[in-house]
Amino acid sequence: MRSLFTAAVVTILALVVAWAILYLLAKRLPPGFLRDVVGFLPDCTQLLWRLRRHPDVPTSAKVAVVFAVLWVISPIDLIPEFIPVIGPLDDAVVVALALRFAARRVPREVIEQAWTGDPRALRLLVGATPAGVV
Repeated sequence: MRSLFTAAVVTILALVVAWAILYLLAKRLPPGFLRDVVGFLPDCTQLLWRLRRHPDVPTSAKVAVVFAVLWVISPIDLIPEFIPVIGPLDDAVVVALALRFAARRVPREVIEQAWTGDPRALRLLVGATPAGVV
């Protein structure tokens, strides 16, 4: 049992270190489309993390948010991360679907307050602001 616990801790630490290295490398990219694409998943993860405890988010949306967060941090993937380009694709799809589901149930202002990325990416993800709403 102790070796299983040790393996879990080592796996979690390796995952955190890998994410930190990728994050630091992504920050060194020049501004532009590639940097925006690389920053999309961390921005979505941060949005999901913030939405999970907000009082205006209904339970069904919170369940979707928690599921998406667990999916992203899980070491088990449909497509392994080490496969170039398409490796992180399953994570991005699950996060995008969870955000669309939650966006239909959560007030737009709450989502905009929780989003830390480029506002254009948020509009692409959850849709444009409805007509007549600023």
